[in-house]
Amino acid sequence: MAGRFAPRPTRTTVRGGHAVVPAGVPRPAGPGPGRVRTWAPDGPLDLGLVLGPLRRGPADPTFSATPDGSVWRACRTPEGPGTLRVSAYGGGVRGEAWGAGAGWLLERLPELLGAADDPDAFAPRHRLVAAARHRRPGLRLTRTGLVLESLIPSILEQKVTTGEAYRAWRLLVRTYGEPAPGPMAGRMWVMPAPRTWALIPSWEWHRAGVDDKRASTILRAVRVAARLEEAVGMEPADAQARLEVVPGIGPWTSAETVQRSHGAPDAVTVGDLHLPGIVGWALAGDRHADDAVMLSLLEPYAGQRHRAARLILLSGRVPARRAPRMPRTDIGRL
Repeated sequence: MAGRFAPRPTRTTVRGGHAVVPAGVPRPAGPGPGRVRTWAPDGPLDLGLVLGPLRRGPADPTFSATPDGSVWRACRTPEGPGTLRVSAYGGGVRGEAWGAGAGWLLERLPELLGAADDPDAFAPRHRLVAAARHRRPGLRLTRTGLVLESLIPSILEQKVTTGEAYRAWRLLVRTYGEPAPGPMAGRMWVMPAPRTWALIPSWEWHRAGVDDKRASTILRAVRVAARLEEAVGMEPADAQARLEVVPGIGPWTSAETVQRSHGAPDAVTVGDLHLPGIVGWALAGDRHADDAVMLSLLEPYAGQRHRAARLILLSGRVPARRAPRMPRTDIGRL
């Protein structure tokens, strides 16, 4: 994460969503050129900021930022697996895609890069938020149009450390997913299909460090995967309500999902261990703020509370740690 301060690597600062994209010169992807689309945004665009929230750890098998300045995503689209490469191109962006889902990915490239977002609707009310926004004019909220690919890793992140959740995601996708179509085959993977998730043996969840509660929640979700994916066509609040019908999915998980699937600017995360204290400290000097205090402080940003919280996270303005880190428990070794 870029910024004046050096934030500690908590899950919330990671959710600030700044993936480091090298400032290289994009080069051809190699043999087997994919389908191509170019698009010119109507304002500044920072690929690392826009697509960063989709990365689940530095070794995420579905996401890669390469030295030539490209960002790669391996996705399971409604039309099948696909790989998307995005890079700066002249005054715009170049998207190249492979696989059965290539057409779907290119059709939605502008929304993925924030075309449906309206940064100008945001009016900073605090000096820190205004400064964070000024330093990052290329911040837009991504809209993937895919629910399960954000829901499942969000479930894995429930009440565990970031490292544990990222490890589980990495192991399960590499073991049960399929190689990404195109030139990144063998280096990137597409996440498993819903039926494949449903067939993962209990001992493999355990080996990946996923407890029965989180595994059961994922299994319940993939059984109604089609109904959950339909939520993409709903307003974010209605989509959250549909997700929360599934036992084990609460406001924290549903907000984390629609922030990515819908590009929801007001879907502020509640129930988080760190976020209320970070927002409270940044806006009022209150490191002990709870959800109620956080929501009160974000009230001036109604309609844009997620964007405000994200700018606060990107500012790096976090209270000094006074308690031990959350303990890691590898149930796969118990």
